[in-house]
Amino acid sequence: MPPEAIDAADARRDGSLRLGQVVALLLAALPLLLLLQPYQWLSALGFRLQQAWPLGGGGGIPGGSLLLVFAGTTLLTLLANGPLKGGRGGGLTGVLALQLERVRQGPSRTAALASLDLRRQLARLPLLLLTHGAGLTVGLESPSASLGASLLLALRQWVAPLKRLPLPVLLATGAGAGLGIAFNSVLLGVTYAIEELCRRRSAALINGTLLITGAGVMLGVATGLWGSTPDAAPAHQAGASLLVGGGVHLLGPALLLTLAAGWLGGVFAAGTAWMAACWGRWLARPARAGGSALARPLAGALLAALVISLAAVASGGWSLNDGQLLILRMAYGEDRPGLEILPWRLLASVLSIAIGAPGGVMHDAMSLGALLAGPLIADLPPLERQLLVWTGATALFSGACRTPLFCALFVMQIAGTMALLPWLLWVAALAAPIGRWVWTETWNEVQLERWLEIHGVKETEGMKAA
Repeated sequence: MPPEAIDAADARRDGSLRLGQVVALLLAALPLLLLLQPYQWLSALGFRLQQAWPLGGGGGIPGGSLLLVFAGTTLLTLLANGPLKGGRGGGLTGVLALQLERVRQGPSRTAALASLDLRRQLARLPLLLLTHGAGLTVGLESPSASLGASLLLALRQWVAPLKRLPLPVLLATGAGAGLGIAFNSVLLGVTYAIEELCRRRSAALINGTLLITGAGVMLGVATGLWGSTPDAAPAHQAGASLLVGGGVHLLGPALLLTLAAGWLGGVFAAGTAWMAACWGRWLARPARAGGSALARPLAGALLAALVISLAAVASGGWSLNDGQLLILRMAYGEDRPGLEILPWRLLASVLSIAIGAPGGVMHDAMSLGALLAGPLIADLPPLERQLLVWTGATALFSGACRTPLFCALFVMQIAGTMALLPWLLWVAALAAPIGRWVWTETWNEVQLERWLEIHGVKETEGMKAA
């Protein structure tokens, strides 16, 4: 029976797993965990190298570190747009394409499956080494997710129970598992699979429910209506306190920050798409008659390396890596970077993605939102400062990626407190439509649309919810 027929037959079932599928998925966890370890080591290497920069602590720019950024960026750009082109980017476009009905058969299906070949993940390792060694601003999210999808796809050829899972479900499951294991969170894996990879079925439902429920919960707590009837739900009263209970004076700044960060999230998505389009047009221009075919890629690689190196120098190293150190400094540190860092970090971010650095934009977006909170937190006590930092991080993340449930949970995990969750869910739900008003498509959607155009898939169903 062809794979398409298996998928169609299973799609009519209720979606529950059989015993063999449960066992197969449980057994796949260990090899996925082991395969993800090199990614973790490379990420750790990148953060150790970033800590050699001043990062606001004074001192000069280390020459060796600057040379590493310049040389690593140059080499990555040449490889990611040349012999290792198949390993550039996050690697999730094939997973997203195979969620669409029109890509489940024919040449487009073959191309999407080829992009998820497990062997292609090996080609990504040299690019990941250069990405983290040079401090480019992408993280492990997308590579970890694509590795999980590729592993389950490879196992599907040999493990019969996995063949009976619909292919879109199998791939989304693997991708969610890869991301969840990479960040040690079951909830992140599940919500990522639902919101990002299957958003056509869930985006409007999740966003709408979060908006109205979040607003109702916060109003009930703020007005005292929820607490006025404690006997109505006695088991839930203990968890009803909202972090903003420390003072309603934070609501105004937090709302302003949410609106601004959601807007900047849309700008971030638009800037990424624009920079990638400019880079693609630059490389696509024909070489001059008698000129070397390598001249244009080399010139582009050197220019990109120069810009990213200058951004690193101007920011004291804060424009490097995926932004996790910056987020922690804004939330907990005393010597916090100022808003003047934001343009350099934004420039390095969109350029890193455009040249093909393999990775995701999640922590990157969070770091920009945390920076945006800077002017509002100067004289605040620690807990209130942290609340605004997490608000900015969540809002810009959601404004760029439009996955509010996942964004709120991700920031909550970094913050380390469940008390933030009701507020962050509402912030993310409000920021997501603001970002979409600024720029309609997320970066993943842009990549998918370009992939569909290249492979001649027309009149496709969009990723957006109906």
